[in-house]
Amino acid sequence: MRFGEVPVDSAEGAILVHSTRAGKKRLKKGRLLSADDLTALRSAGVESVTVVQLEAEDIHEDTAATRVAAACQGPGLTQSAPFTGRVNLVADADGVAVIDPQALDALNLIDEALTIATVPPFDTVRAGQMVATIKIIPFSAPVDKVAACEKIAQSAAPLVQVKPFAPKRVGFIQTQLPDTKAGVLDKTTLVMKNRLDQVGADLLPEQRVDHATAPLAAAITEVAADAELIFVAGASAITDRRDVIPAAIEQAGGTVDHFGMPVDPGNLLLFGTLNGKPVVGMPGCARSPKLNGFDWVLQRLAADIPVTKRDIMLMGAGGLLKEIETRPQPRGGDAASKPAAAPAFAPRIAAILLAAGRSTRMGTRNKLLIPVDGKPMVRHVAEQIDASKAIATTVVVGHEADKIKEALDDLPLTFTENPDYATGLASSVRAGLTVLPEDCDGFLVCLGDMPTVAAADVDRLIAAFNPTEGRAICIPVHRGKRGNPVLFARRFAIDMADLEGDIGARRLIGAYEDLVCEVETEAGVLTDIDTPAALDSFNARSPR
Repeated sequence: MRFGEVPVDSAEGAILVHSTRAGKKRLKKGRLLSADDLTALRSAGVESVTVVQLEAEDIHEDTAATRVAAACQGPGLTQSAPFTGRVNLVADADGVAVIDPQALDALNLIDEALTIATVPPFDTVRAGQMVATIKIIPFSAPVDKVAACEKIAQSAAPLVQVKPFAPKRVGFIQTQLPDTKAGVLDKTTLVMKNRLDQVGADLLPEQRVDHATAPLAAAITEVAADAELIFVAGASAITDRRDVIPAAIEQAGGTVDHFGMPVDPGNLLLFGTLNGKPVVGMPGCARSPKLNGFDWVLQRLAADIPVTKRDIMLMGAGGLLKEIETRPQPRGGDAASKPAAAPAFAPRIAAILLAAGRSTRMGTRNKLLIPVDGKPMVRHVAEQIDASKAIATTVVVGHEADKIKEALDDLPLTFTENPDYATGLASSVRAGLTVLPEDCDGFLVCLGDMPTVAAADVDRLIAAFNPTEGRAICIPVHRGKRGNPVLFARRFAIDMADLEGDIGARRLIGAYEDLVCEVETEAGVLTDIDTPAALDSFNARSPR
């Protein structure tokens, strides 16, 4: 990789290292410089720029990150599109992250250019949460180092995966002494139910028995007939392998596999089995909703991760617990349960597909219904958005609304009517904004006359989106030219309520240029078909 200052005339195809102003045009770092960019730089009197030029042994940062991420990715994860040398691995469902720490360390020791960071091993993760991020530090990585990373990652089994929580039937038994208060038992049951809700497990009817070996053994035997996991909360803490709870497990025909754990709170946990089913004697701290060693065992069991004597004995690193507020907790709604720093989640982006216009420039035909490669033009766009990581798509209809709906009939879309469609594009944008999902972080404004926009282009925009890092408006770019669709942070819905006519959000983008991120995509983001001449040109170059 060649890094340094070069004359503008020698910079085409190079990667810009520092953001540079070219007259009214601002070229941001990381941009692949096009011929048009060089013309703008010359016109602004810029004679040289600092760039990176890749050589034969280099792999572009996005390609390198994608390759390493693919090698690291195990079941239960989805790979984000690459952006600035970063690819994230995101959880498909609630579950437990399983990491190979030795392979992870080996990969990070290969070269300073290649890094991977993950959540802690066996951390509970939620659907949509970032579990790992692969980042290439410079603009490229050596091809041999990327191959070495792939080899290590592929030799792991696998390096990163998420074991989803599986629905489990849980038997719960509480023992009681003569002075045990019913209110304490009731509260413990509620805490247990909340804990199980966090891992998608079902609590079977609870049993309460005297704190003695024989009645507890009978209860364990009865519960084991239907339960997959059996938990016992004793009226008195377990103090020895010969105490009531371990003795009852053995009397019921089970085994006591391990007593104690290097986790505090949670030291006095007992782990046994009965007919292959885990039986856990809970530590007294498990009556509290605060994180304790029992949670670590519960979470693994709920995700079908085997727990052995050795597993428990290796929980000491990090086992000195405090209230870890970023962990999901079954606490309820009190103020102490609010996280100080929430886990990173993939952005939730909704799409607005504009399909209400009259197509006046196309003549008498509705351009959106014109067949393109055997399908209505608008259907191509809708299918690609549906295949992307957008969480939902709303189609704004107006002119020939019924025909548009029919063309999209079997796709998972929602529709909204724009009665003012004749006033121009802005009214359709406003109509789409009124029905945005409440939980979305941003929205894509998509045009129905762009049949070559690909799901991968949409995913690249979503991967780039990060308002906290100044990327609140993401615009696709191909060889220096801006295209569509455009992704906006939700905050801009307020500004868009004031748009008028047929110019879309161009002025809004200009007003917030410092928050704009240009994302390199394929050429489909530049192709719109709104005139007979454009249709003829498209058909002439479209492969058959």
